[in-house]
Amino acid sequence: MPTASPRRAHRAKVRSVSPAELSRSRAGRNLPAAIAVGVGLGAVIVGALLLWKPAFMIAVTAAVVLGAWELIEALRSGRIQAPVLPTMVAAVTLVPVAYYAGADGLAIGFALSALTILVWRALSGLDGAVRDIAGGVFITAYVPVLAGITSLMLAEPDGVGRIFVFLITTVASDVGGYAVGVFAGRHPMAPSVSPKKSWEGFAGSVLSCMLAGALTVALLLDGPWWAGLAIGAAVALFATIGDLAESTIKRDLGIKDMGSLLPGHGGVMDRLDSMLVTAPVTWALLIVLVP
Repeated sequence: MPTASPRRAHRAKVRSVSPAELSRSRAGRNLPAAIAVGVGLGAVIVGALLLWKPAFMIAVTAAVVLGAWELIEALRSGRIQAPVLPTMVAAVTLVPVAYYAGADGLAIGFALSALTILVWRALSGLDGAVRDIAGGVFITAYVPVLAGITSLMLAEPDGVGRIFVFLITTVASDVGGYAVGVFAGRHPMAPSVSPKKSWEGFAGSVLSCMLAGALTVALLLDGPWWAGLAIGAAVALFATIGDLAESTIKRDLGIKDMGSLLPGHGGVMDRLDSMLVTAPVTWALLIVLVP
């Protein structure tokens, strides 16, 4: 009985690959879905900022509530039972508190939230209490407190411009790093934590952030272009740190994404990771460099 030649057998194994599959394999996610979701979220945020400043604060609060819930569920896979009610109350309240009461209100709100989490969990028994309390305080500090920094920027007279600088520069880090990493990434930055993140992608993040920072600071805040360059460089660094930090958490918990609410992105926390870390950096640098 005749057998197929090796060349023919190899051809039989080859199948056509669609553009969507190719983009998914190289980028690590469903690129068309990710773009569509990103554009939709961007339109909602821009509309909220331009129509009514508190609308952006409400949108951030909604994202914080979803992100905090995702973290509560994720930590459960690591046997950390963060107290749900006080943690979610902090998620609902701290962003508005920061908007209306400023930095002092945010600090007091965090202190009261941490105390409530401690007492609430202690009343439920001592077994694993320290672990669970630490989980609840971590979620509160990581999500609503850091997100509350955006309210401090928003409350300024030129708050809309400051928020646009923060958002555009942070998004530029993701887009620039993603594009350069997909097409030119060769040297992994932290292969044990995030195999797809490369030094070439980080260079793309830095360049795109510095360009975005210089343009937005000059055009939206009438500030010096060099201040935008400095802010952009800092944002690129801390956005990468934020991304790697959440990747470390997910690796430790044994999960790929924090959730599945956003097609092509994962969960809400998978989009907030870099923004949460860059918010205080942008806020502080804008106070110093563009008062």
